[in-house]
Amino acid sequence: QVRLVESGGGLVQSGGSLRLSCAASGRTFSSYPMGWFRQAPGKERDFVAAINRSLGTTYYTDSVKGRFTISRDNAKNTVYLQMNSLKPEDTAVYYCAADLGGSSWSLMSKRRYDTWGQGTEVTVSS
Repeated sequence: QVRLVESGGGLVQSGGSLRLSCAASGRTFSSYPMGWFRQAPGKERDFVAAINRSLGTTYYTDSVKGRFTISRDNAKNTVYLQMNSLKPEDTAVYYCAADLGGSSWSLMSKRRYDTWGQGTEVTVSS
């Protein structure tokens, strides 16, 4: 059974940093696109960042460009989200996701991904 487990969330002051990890088990994930999404209380789950399978090309939502970095360590079957210069508006539950089925949806769409982790909570205080 394929499983994604996020970790690394927590409480941090505005301007601080966190690194989220998403460990995958049950399958080798080096061949699959991976993404990070976040959901603030009362809001939709929104795209944050994605990394494709081949060239490792990365994609970001505008609000995190220059502050967040997505990367993957295929040997460890792990995807990371390095978050710097955090702001209170970054507060949310962060989810990692994998496209195992080869969907044609955009990497920035929730519909692209068929496997999700349970989420890790990030709180940024002002």
